[in-house]
Amino acid sequence: MATNRKTGAKTDGLHRAVQPSAELGAIVGDKPTTRADVVSRIWSYIKKNDLQDAKDRRTIKADDKLSKIFGKKEASMFEMNKHLARHLKPAG
Repeated sequence: MATNRKTGAKTDGLHRAVQPSAELGAIVGDKPTTRADVVSRIWSYIKKNDLQDAKDRRTIKADDKLSKIFGKKEASMFEMNKHLARHLKPAG
């Protein structure tokens, strides 16, 4: 894992600061954060709101907020990061 020599901060893709879009910010907050935090907050939101399919836990049933992120009513956990990437830009 890459680190910044001066600060010791992790600089790989998961730990680089990103800015969520307004739609994603409604779920994870609108302040710059790391991609790892975004994914963690999305999973917390999914579990808190019981949005995983009962029979196939790999399927996420999108509510109104997640529909804006996914662009559809359900998505697999494997394609979730692809949808999140469209709503993240480098912070700075």
